Amino acid sequence: MSHQIIAIDGPAGSGKSTVARQVARELGWSFLDTGAMYRAVTCEALSRGLDVHDEQVLGRLASEVTLTTLPRVTVNGRDVEDEIRNDRVNEAVSVVAANPLVRRAMVARQREWAAQQPVGTVVEGRDITTVVFPDATLKIFLTASPMERSRRRGDESAASVSRRDEADLTRDASPLRQSDDALVLDTTGRTVDEVAGEIIECLSARQSN
Repeated sequence: MSHQIIAIDGPAGSGKSTVARQVARELGWSFLDTGAMYRAVTCEALSRGLDVHDEQVLGRLASEVTLTTLPRVTVNGRDVEDEIRNDRVNEAVSVVAANPLVRRAMVARQREWAAQQPVGTVVEGRDITTVVFPDATLKIFLTASPMERSRRRGDESAASVSRRDEADLTRDASPLRQSDDALVLDTTGRTVDEVAGEIIECLSARQSN
């Protein structure tokens, strides 16, 4: 099993998912969208009518459900790929993601999943370089201007993106922060191919040293 991991962090709309998918595709590596995992748990909680503020209940749910993120996001075999981007999930996901019991369950799943991959893994999220994979082969922190990030989040308003930024930055459990040893890339006005290419070049340089 491969222990090579490219960990990509950054705020909503910075291009994490799109860039990470492209990097994984070009390298022939596995890809994991951790944000989709939190959204899937949130979606399931809402569909069951659970109180997303109930720490214990949501923690148990996160530990018990069966999740997949590729090729489609599913919860207990139910396809939720489209549901996880709706307004209700957008509004509730930061609450669920701030739950320390949920995060503990998700981090364990993410590490287990990566350890099982036969090739390298590209993982993206908001605590990947600092909490989930602090010893990653390469750490990347993506950012972009507020206007660019809002434009990209076509399914989410600028106010919603701003609320999630604040929640991610101030939560007690694994807040979003830039790792000291991460390569910071501003994706504003840049194509996916350009950003992905720079990451792959950086990986090659790292491996050759």
